[in-house]
Amino acid sequence: MSRLFAVDAVLFDLDGTLLDTIDDLVDAANRMLAELGRPLRTRAEIHRFVGKGIENLVARCLGETADAAACEAAVAVFRRHYHAVNGVHAKAFDGVVELLAALAARGVPMACVTNKATDFTLPLLAKCGVADYFAAVVCGDTLPHKKPHPAMLELACRQLGVEPSRALMVGDSANDALSARAAGCPVLLMTYGYSEGAPVDTIDCDGLLSSAADLLARIAPQPA
Repeated sequence: MSRLFAVDAVLFDLDGTLLDTIDDLVDAANRMLAELGRPLRTRAEIHRFVGKGIENLVARCLGETADAAACEAAVAVFRRHYHAVNGVHAKAFDGVVELLAALAARGVPMACVTNKATDFTLPLLAKCGVADYFAAVVCGDTLPHKKPHPAMLELACRQLGVEPSRALMVGDSANDALSARAAGCPVLLMTYGYSEGAPVDTIDCDGLLSSAADLLARIAPQPA
């Protein structure tokens, strides 16, 4: 029998957990590479590059030979193109909106904790119709540290007024699992997300979910 989690809040990663954003990221990345006169990347490559924020995505797209100055310049180009396409193709994964509505109906407070920058995250949540479910949104530029550092999860817990041990982190990669472990949160991982090429079943976590609907059955009912 699958373990039930008695928690006071749920923290969600964004890309690859709540929203399928890969096609927007592929579009922006390849527009950037084309403008810079560099070889384009395949969808599969960019899928593996997602997870540690824009700077890492851009550096991975450019390759190991790119120096810091080239990466910094390319980030500005990427951001310009991503602003143009952010939310064009993105959509909530199957069952996500229903899951968020069900948790809200149960009175479970929720936060979105993502390495994506604020000026991309907030419009994306709104475009995909899920912004109103989150009492807190912690982004990759909110603090000096991104996941897998625990600071983002710790801040989300403070904003929700819960102890980390009572907040369930739901993500799709080692970044989420490592940050949860360091913060003292239990963590479940989606099997369909963007795990930087690592088999998700090799990542230390408290369980795997094959769909958003599976999560609801793993959360114990709130006390009356």
